[in-house]
Amino acid sequence: MNPVLYRAATQGDAEKLRDLIEKDPKVLNSLTPQDNTALHIAAKQGHKDIAKLILKSCETHLTMENVERETPFHIAARAGHVEIVKLLVSYAVNWPADLEPDQGPLRMRNKLGNTPLHEAVKHRHSQAAWELLDGDPAVGHLTNLSKETPLHIAAREGLASVVREILEHPWVAEEEEMQPPQSGTGSPLHQAALGGHINIMDMLLTERSDLIKVVDESGDTALHYAARKDNARMVEMLLKKDTSLVYVTNYDGQSPLHVASDSGSNLVIKELLKYCPDAAEQVDSAGMNALHIAVMSGKVSSLKCLLKNIQPEEIINQRDVNGDTPLHLAAKHSRIQSSLQLIDDKRVDPCILNNKGCTARKVIESLEPSEPLGPYQMYIWKKLKKREAKKFSKQQLPKIGMSRSFRKKASVPDEHFKLSVETYTLVAALIATVTFAASFTMPGGFHQQYGYALLGKHAAFKAFVISNTIAMCSSIIVIFCFIWAWKDPVRFKLYQLTWGHRLTIVACLAMIITLMTSVFLVVHDECLWLAIVVILIGCSTPFIVGAILGKDVMFIPL
Repeated sequence: MNPVLYRAATQGDAEKLRDLIEKDPKVLNSLTPQDNTALHIAAKQGHKDIAKLILKSCETHLTMENVERETPFHIAARAGHVEIVKLLVSYAVNWPADLEPDQGPLRMRNKLGNTPLHEAVKHRHSQAAWELLDGDPAVGHLTNLSKETPLHIAAREGLASVVREILEHPWVAEEEEMQPPQSGTGSPLHQAALGGHINIMDMLLTERSDLIKVVDESGDTALHYAARKDNARMVEMLLKKDTSLVYVTNYDGQSPLHVASDSGSNLVIKELLKYCPDAAEQVDSAGMNALHIAVMSGKVSSLKCLLKNIQPEEIINQRDVNGDTPLHLAAKHSRIQSSLQLIDDKRVDPCILNNKGCTARKVIESLEPSEPLGPYQMYIWKKLKKREAKKFSKQQLPKIGMSRSFRKKASVPDEHFKLSVETYTLVAALIATVTFAASFTMPGGFHQQYGYALLGKHAAFKAFVISNTIAMCSSIIVIFCFIWAWKDPVRFKLYQLTWGHRLTIVACLAMIITLMTSVFLVVHDECLWLAIVVILIGCSTPFIVGAILGKDVMFIPL
């Protein structure tokens, strides 16, 4: 490209450009190595005066393409330069009518098949999108190579105003829009569910109710998408429109309840079973119901939610194509927490045989005979054996496998476990010591004659006493729990360690409250600002810890 032209277009120097055009109008035909014209550059930089001069001299530059097959329209729309887009639209609407409909500037596509409107919506430039839609309302339904229309993208990105603008114009089914969707596309309703935009879903359900039955390339409906996102509000909206959606299965035979169980979407599980309790009976192509799926995916909370909301025993003990119940699968794949959830449920029958004639206990016995069972598997095996003995109280207990020793207790990872136990015990002991001492050194002191606390009637004093008591009692519980940790390490890890961790957190939070209230009591009359600073620091501490550790705050360090 002519260097003077390039600098003029880049810097927005209209006077220099005018002089160049007057001397040689053909100078505008020079290109950069990427085949960008001066109008491409002006569109990217947002220089409206430069664009005006170029278009006034040669309108055909409006449709010139670079190596990516992008016109200045694409560039301006992607950059979100509304004034440039408005200028280009004013020329585009007057484009010769004898051209093919898809040859107009507003409908030209780049290598990805994107029109300028695709680019504007993809980069969340709503105002630019409005200008493009004013120029050609039907362009909102044109698809790119991924079979996505601007309506799809706007629905996913949450551009409610753009969605409304597209829907306000009478919709005519475009041939391209009716083609089978590609991966991750589906309908605009799918995309609204994917983005979690309730207001857009409401608009689409009102204006385009036909989309509710549309499936994507995997056979998923919008309800499947909402189930994956654990969006109970969207699920409710869809089911109010059409309850039969809950029974629609994808090409793997999975219903929305299966998908919710696989994704750990507990809110959706409750919502689906509230509207359609019999949805729990559905099985996929492998004969698995939602309980099987929750076990296989390791979603313990989903399994717990399903057990709470499903009543019939036959569903809880349902067998898949291999004859495996959820308990069989939990045992086979060493899902320890899931196994415990199922064993502790009285409706679960541990004596059901699969197609190989094995109970859940026998399944554990058949796992890798050459190696000893791990401590957790051993624990589950013992619980299953106990449940079977109770079930067969008046019958002969099924024969126990003898391919390995089940009496040898597998070792527990001693060092890490020991370090964790000692750390928790030490922290709890320190908290108990400090809070016990605080009980006898009340803030403000005691009455010399009668012995009662001088600030006892103050609200902050009452908060001090309660928080101090919570901290001390919580830490004492932790200490007692951890004293007997070595008696049964496996049981301790599965049941008591989590509560010990939680109570330690409670004790620490209570200590912070104790600090704030005690400082406030003794200094607020003399130095209020100091008391406020201490309270602010104390209140910020949990948030700072949360910001640093995130979800790891609840992580059990083993």
